[in-house]
Amino acid sequence: MNLVDLTSRFRNLRLPPLSGRAKRVLRRGVISGLMAGYLGGMVGFGGFAIAAKDLPDPKQLWDNQRPVSVQIVDRQGRDILVRGATVAPRVKIEALPFHVPLTILAVEDKRFYNHIGIDPEALLRATVQNIKAGSYVQGGSTLTQQLSKNVFLSPEKTLRRKAQEMLMAIWLERSFTKDEILELYLSKVYFGSGAWGLEAASKRYFDKPAAQLNLSETAMLAGLLRAPSALNPVQHPSRAAKRTAVVLNLMEQQNLIGSDMLEQALNYPIRIHRPQSDNSAQYFVDWIWPQIESVLGDTPSQDLVVQTTLDRQAQTLAQNAVIKNLDPQKGAEQAALVTLDGTGAVLAMIGGASYSDSQFNRSTQAERQPGSAFKPFVYLAALEAGISPWDERIDEPITLTSRIDSWTPKNFSKEFKGVITVEEAFAQSINTVAVKLGEEAGRSSVMAVANRFGLEDLSPIRSLALGSHVTTPLKLTQSYLPFANFGRAAEPYGIISISTANGTPLYDAALPPLETVIATDKLAQMNRLMTRTVQYGTGRRAQIQGRDIGGKTGTTNDFRDAWFMGYAPDIVTGVWTGNDTNAPMKRITGGKIPAQIFQDYMSEYLKDTPVSKLIIAQKPQIQKEDRELDSLLDRIEEALP
Repeated sequence: MNLVDLTSRFRNLRLPPLSGRAKRVLRRGVISGLMAGYLGGMVGFGGFAIAAKDLPDPKQLWDNQRPVSVQIVDRQGRDILVRGATVAPRVKIEALPFHVPLTILAVEDKRFYNHIGIDPEALLRATVQNIKAGSYVQGGSTLTQQLSKNVFLSPEKTLRRKAQEMLMAIWLERSFTKDEILELYLSKVYFGSGAWGLEAASKRYFDKPAAQLNLSETAMLAGLLRAPSALNPVQHPSRAAKRTAVVLNLMEQQNLIGSDMLEQALNYPIRIHRPQSDNSAQYFVDWIWPQIESVLGDTPSQDLVVQTTLDRQAQTLAQNAVIKNLDPQKGAEQAALVTLDGTGAVLAMIGGASYSDSQFNRSTQAERQPGSAFKPFVYLAALEAGISPWDERIDEPITLTSRIDSWTPKNFSKEFKGVITVEEAFAQSINTVAVKLGEEAGRSSVMAVANRFGLEDLSPIRSLALGSHVTTPLKLTQSYLPFANFGRAAEPYGIISISTANGTPLYDAALPPLETVIATDKLAQMNRLMTRTVQYGTGRRAQIQGRDIGGKTGTTNDFRDAWFMGYAPDIVTGVWTGNDTNAPMKRITGGKIPAQIFQDYMSEYLKDTPVSKLIIAQKPQIQKEDRELDSLLDRIEEALP
């Protein structure tokens, strides 16, 4: 779009004549003040020459003169969030509605197409108004001067810097056309809320491109330029509305719009786009940020695009499930959730109930007791020692003694079931049997198994089998990955690649080979134990129809922690609920809120994915026949006199 009409419209604008009193003020004070201030202060042309020293090249105008923008995208390239400056493509005048540049210039520089970068008439007018008011109420800088100041120069208020600003404005006018200067200004000016440039501001405040801005929305953005923070429509909607009305009335006074259009624009209901106040992905970004800094240094010097492992769909579904199921009335105020795929890529990470309320990332920073969620490593140590899932043990009181004291573990139900298979003891999370199996295999063997799966810093204490050590949700989720991943362990990671905004690669993740940490036959047996837990044990709420789901619940003393660790082929999710103060919940177990969070989330996430199967051991037929024979002999014996 050619702005000939716009130019001519502005050229026809004339400032109202000065009053007699203003003329006298001008005559007595302004001219002498200007001469003394600007000319005297700069000592004539020589002063300007000094001011011109060290001025940058106007051709550098498109270089970044703002905070660096780091754009975080998910594994498929979908936007997650931006840290630093929110930027957008360069503004093109021809792509904007006519009223957009009209409104901006009405507020910022109505004589833009009539001056050479500085406007003596506007400068004198501002000086008069400031003298009349007895304070600084109006500026005389042109839009070109503002561009010079905002992009090139420091904010200091000195005569030398003012002279540099004026010189730079003149040079810009000689280096660029008026339309190019306006495009530069609209592409680089700050609109608040981290938005640099008109496109970014339009997306931030109205969730639309600048080409779709209406007059009312444009007036609100134009009004922001004077004070982007104080007039921000997100934090200060009433101030922004009043400023918008001022801009629209100013346009009518300048004969740019009529009274009908003014009334229509004033009555238009502007809808401010409000991004989710709590973006749970912030926890994930906090986690990967040190990794970004380790690659690029503390202060990246250019705009970046970081492609992450996060799956935006998984993140949203996980957040929804957490919000839906957390129950502060029952003392369950906080939660953490982590999902990993078979490579160790973090697909989802929830670090708490609300990022805006607390930036503490419970997924990576909260060290909590896993309770019975540690038992898979006890049972695996027992299986590797030759014990079978179909062997029997007696659920009965057991006491472990030391030189100092004794310890008697109790079951959650406070009851004992007597003879029970290893498989059933696992599914029902029987504590006495877990302790017995841990002692049979040996605590050192249990620790060695846990170490292989990524759990370290364990001690051979008596309560080892019941998960009395501490770990983070991320670490515990990682330790379950081999069960879902056909025996292979992987380190969690969150960054796929880092590149500059123009596509120059800076970093690509190099994944180490996956290590197999469990034999196939033992994996099949563990999968049997954990799928039975979900089918008829403590994890029944986590069932997903048509899917092989394995998992284990965990609940610590006095209901201070509740866990559900669950998995399907090639994907594992860990869920924790509890309180930062370690206060007990109201009888919340791992089979309740955590298992329900898992089910609500994973049932939706897996819904449209191909169905695959876990390796699950089958009960040996000969053992079944032996048991049936024993039962028959028992009945015969009972029938005999």
